[in-house]
Amino acid sequence: MLTILFQDEHFVAIDKPSGLLVHRSFLDKHETQFAMQMLRDQLGQHVFPVHRLDRPTSGVLLFALSSDAARKMNEQFSDHRVTKRYLALVRGFAPDYRLLDRPLKEELDKIADKYADQNKAPQAAQTEFRCLQQVTLPIALGKYPTIRYSLVECFPKTGRKHQIRRHLNFLSHPIIGDVNHGDNQHNHFFWQHFERQRLMLFAQRLTFMHPYSGQKIIIEAPLGESTLALFNQFSWPDKEAAYC
Repeated sequence: MLTILFQDEHFVAIDKPSGLLVHRSFLDKHETQFAMQMLRDQLGQHVFPVHRLDRPTSGVLLFALSSDAARKMNEQFSDHRVTKRYLALVRGFAPDYRLLDRPLKEELDKIADKYADQNKAPQAAQTEFRCLQQVTLPIALGKYPTIRYSLVECFPKTGRKHQIRRHLNFLSHPIIGDVNHGDNQHNHFFWQHFERQRLMLFAQRLTFMHPYSGQKIIIEAPLGESTLALFNQFSWPDKEAAYC
């Protein structure tokens, strides 16, 4: 059963687990579980996705309960009136603050490549980053005698595919567990030492103005006990409130 973080007569938000697809995709024909269908069955009514999270990303995922509510929220997302806050565990010591304005070329799935315009210009993409925590582990990896990691909060100003992952990789701070844009040596280290094989990217908060009531809505997803236990090993706070 999916964990519901927010629900009223117009919208419902869940805490999407890492590894769960939002809806059916021709890229994953053998999958049998999808957040959209699971939530529909759980609520006993149709739901309308208004945004998406990558399969390996966990956290706040919002659905509308009517086509009109979906249209209103789609407008807010299109107009960049929704604030999305992510947390990412990355390699290295990230800068205290960075606003990265770096256009991204459309990232296509292999099956769709042959139908795409290969000459399409890169699209505007901006992400704001702030470093929250840093740790040095006295463990040698590769040519370095120690390992450094950072916890970064990320505020994407635009919504390009894999934007946060690609921007952090450009800054030489790839997200742990990212098999497409990350550092496989560090990914393997986390699996061996911490039994963490997932992408360490969390959609922690979604903020928007309710299109019907006019109220400010803030929806937060917990990091979870296993992630907080990992942070405790880094001597970081092990309470959810420290990361809200």
